[in-house]
Amino acid sequence: MTEYGRSPGSEPWHPEDPLYGDQGWRGEQGGAGPASYGGRPQQQYPQQPQDQARHADARYQTGHEQQYGQQQYAQQQFGQQQYDTGQYDTGQYDAGQYAPQQYGTGQYDTGQYGHQDHAAAQQYDGTWDTGQQTGMPYDPNAGAAPYGAGADHYATPDAYPPPQPPGHRTAPPPQGQQQPAEDDWAPDRQDEDHPFFTGDDRRGGDDDDEPGAASGSGGGRGPAKKKKKGRNGFACLFVALVLVGGAGGASYVGYQFWQGQFGEAPDFDGPGSGSVQVEIALGASGTDIGNALKKAGVVKSVDAFVSAQNDNPRGTRIQDGIYTLKKGMSAEEAVKAMLDPNNRNALSIAEGARNAAIYELIDKRLELDPGTTRSVALKEAKNLGLPVWAQNHENVKDPLEGFLYPATYPVAPGSKPETILKAMVARANQEYGKIDLEAKAKQFKLKNAWELITVASLVQAEGKNEDDYRKMAEVVYNRLKPTNTETNQLLQFDSAFNYLKGQSEIDISEREINSNQDPYNTYTQKGLPPGPIGNPDLTALNASIAPTSDGWLYFVATDGKHKTEYARTHADFEKLKAKFNDQRDTN
Repeated sequence: MTEYGRSPGSEPWHPEDPLYGDQGWRGEQGGAGPASYGGRPQQQYPQQPQDQARHADARYQTGHEQQYGQQQYAQQQFGQQQYDTGQYDTGQYDAGQYAPQQYGTGQYDTGQYGHQDHAAAQQYDGTWDTGQQTGMPYDPNAGAAPYGAGADHYATPDAYPPPQPPGHRTAPPPQGQQQPAEDDWAPDRQDEDHPFFTGDDRRGGDDDDEPGAASGSGGGRGPAKKKKKGRNGFACLFVALVLVGGAGGASYVGYQFWQGQFGEAPDFDGPGSGSVQVEIALGASGTDIGNALKKAGVVKSVDAFVSAQNDNPRGTRIQDGIYTLKKGMSAEEAVKAMLDPNNRNALSIAEGARNAAIYELIDKRLELDPGTTRSVALKEAKNLGLPVWAQNHENVKDPLEGFLYPATYPVAPGSKPETILKAMVARANQEYGKIDLEAKAKQFKLKNAWELITVASLVQAEGKNEDDYRKMAEVVYNRLKPTNTETNQLLQFDSAFNYLKGQSEIDISEREINSNQDPYNTYTQKGLPPGPIGNPDLTALNASIAPTSDGWLYFVATDGKHKTEYARTHADFEKLKAKFNDQRDTN
């Protein structure tokens, strides 16, 4: 509690207070005074500047009364406070009501209350103390003329309007601005204040403020900013464009979805025209092939080709290679053309094929003179990609033997022999690299990886299937053992003799074969031949590192072609040999 007042309480005004019981508004409202709580008058405060376009009579109640409510201000720190907002002179009140106070020296400029002036000759009779400032003696003749008598202080142009009852209070207009007249009967209007309709982005920029708008820390807000109604049309146009664009985009997506799910894929008509070379990689899928054809202009869409390939019963038989096709072909025609071997520019190498046969194929495909590819191979062998361990071996007839890997290679018109040979050697290195050849060679008592490739070439040449390859590999390893007293490390493979002779014969006389001392003749030379006798595939190579362990030392193709039988002893071998002779005599 301070010297001049205390916080609001429940004790009513003392009957001896000069203002006790006074409820009238002379000249303005009879018999109705400010609302009070517990007999205390409601303290009036000068209204803060508000948005005049939004706050009228009823707005004051929903705006300021929510802020101030019906709170009691009669017992604040200085009792009944005095205010002066610039030139805010309210004059004196009529005798019998609020004559004891004057609003003179208080300042209300920065939102804080200035020093209150209590020099209005207030008196205290000492009879009671409520903690509030006591009213001044009631003297109708003291000071200026009473309200309604003498000079009219509200008639001058600069005068502030007379006080209004609580229900009709409005915010005072800013200096230099007249308050627009309003009809008392006009209903309350609720202006739309959303930025979308008003164009007001409410960013609080200084450029939008009205000149002379009040600012401070008192919580009051300045006049309303100018509405930028010019943005309304742009906003509506923008929304319309977004909606139209969204609808169009949804329609396009829906159409594309329908086309993708139910519509036919784009396709050319007819067999096409012109000529184009298309290379298909090994292991390419239908989609991969379709992409290659579309890129070359052969088909119109990948989906059309894949659909045509699936519809053709032989569609999955399309192989890798270089195809000579036409541009603008229908997908159906493209599939048929790729299944025709005449349109496939590829060179296929069979498993176990010798280099001599491969050189002849390349010469024919490239339309070269016979022997051209062989000459290039022998001359450029060291420049074609052979690994170090495959070079400089003695008595080798062809240094590339065993490294022209059996597969299909694209051969376009105008290709050079060395290009094709390099591709074959690279493929051999790729496939052989899948196995640790050196480690496997040591496992089977071989000198190096070169000898392991040689074993694979032997079993590939003699066998007919993987089972044969494994049994024949065991025969090789058993005969190479120093403990072999049956053949004394002689392999005795007809395929090696046929290789050195450049032939493929079954009926070889013992005199001829036993008299030839060529390093490749395994009937007269112990151990393995100097090098591979053909080009094994990965199946034969894997069989060579996984031989059987049944003790086989002999084998004979008893039917001369397809059936091979095995023996562990020389006696059993003689029986198989007799069976072969009987079969040959019958045929």
